[in-house]
Amino acid sequence: MIPAWVEGKLVPVGKLDVHKRGLRHKAVSVFVMDGGRVLLQQRALGKYHTPGLWANTCCTHPRWDEAALDCAVRRLREELGITGLVPVFADRLEYRADVGNGLVEHELVDVFTAKAGPGLRLAPDTDEVMATEWVELDHLSAEVQRTPARFTPWLRIYMTEHMSRIFGDRSAP
Repeated sequence: MIPAWVEGKLVPVGKLDVHKRGLRHKAVSVFVMDGGRVLLQQRALGKYHTPGLWANTCCTHPRWDEAALDCAVRRLREELGITGLVPVFADRLEYRADVGNGLVEHELVDVFTAKAGPGLRLAPDTDEVMATEWVELDHLSAEVQRTPARFTPWLRIYMTEHMSRIFGDRSAP
């Protein structure tokens, strides 16, 4: 059960039901960074929406009484086997996107960034992640513009509408 708004009240709702009904719900997204590079994941083919598409490092929904930061740490560990990072809150964003098969993501998402330490080890859960790749942020931005169908709707939204809110002013020295 994830926190979603129904008739103006925050209530626990099943994840699939939230997406079928297009309910506004809480979410968490994390971008692990190594300098100007970001760690992406390609979603496993068994995912019930957007399988095989590239997404940010990890994204999920917090449990009913789970703090967003705790959720970010948990999902880094569960999806990618990443431990020992300290995600830093970047911003809270809201978006609505069709994710196919009659499903809608309408998320109020807490976005975090985390700095990869030396020798960051990955152990992806193959039920969640089929591949990972480090990509220069500027290259990712250009690639999302060039071939948007390769990326999840939310990553496209983050990269085209919210880059400065997530990653700061990259033109500063």
